[in-house]
Amino acid sequence: ISLIFSENVALRGKATQSSQYKGEPWNAFVGASNAIDGNLNADLTKGSCTHTDTENNPWWRVDLLDSYIVTQVVITNRGDCCAEQLSGVEVRIGNSLRQDGTVNPLVATVSTAAAGSSYAINLTERVEGRYVTIIAPGVNRVLHVCEVEVYGYRAPTEENVAVYGKASQSTVYPGAIAYYAIDGYREGLWSQSSCSATNNDFSPWWRLDLGRTHKVFNINITNRVEYPTRIDGAEIRIGDSLDNNGNNNPR
Repeated sequence: ISLIFSENVALRGKATQSSQYKGEPWNAFVGASNAIDGNLNADLTKGSCTHTDTENNPWWRVDLLDSYIVTQVVITNRGDCCAEQLSGVEVRIGNSLRQDGTVNPLVATVSTAAAGSSYAINLTERVEGRYVTIIAPGVNRVLHVCEVEVYGYRAPTEENVAVYGKASQSTVYPGAIAYYAIDGYREGLWSQSSCSATNNDFSPWWRLDLGRTHKVFNINITNRVEYPTRIDGAEIRIGDSLDNNGNNNPR
């Protein structure tokens, strides 16, 4: 079993920007990290927005510290002034720091965003990267944002996370405990003592507790060699409920 779950991964990232506004007194309150502090306050004077100097092609970037599949980016625009500065900015995501990450693949361009609003970019195609960069292309531009949320999950690996779970089943046939189905051994022969089995039950079941809620994207089941048809018609159900021993979860 391989698993994914989506969260705002920007919160534990590291932010930087092309420059920092130098005008007093706000120069001390417009650092790049303000955009990933979890505070959606869109008033720059409250100390939770970023602001570059006026320059050519200013940018802001978050390093997610690992490669992620990004499903959504949400940008909160400044609300107290100059909301039009966000119009036309590009969002780029990738694994390269060439030219400060500004040449990674373009995934979206912000058309317009109202003052203080949050502009959501939903990525329906697979987008993978460690760096999320927002750039305001052009001459004598200013870039300021008040929050950048990046939702996604680590790029999947082939690690079998089922081995960290806890297995149980409706009944136990002697010598065929539930744990055998997650012991990492794929031999399908009963004689190797690595298959689980129930007694002859009405609607027998086997269940794995993953320890926390995840999004499941792949399951591999190794069948028993000697009686391969016993698994015919078996249902796979996944969810967060233990009602009816988990058998009421979605199929």
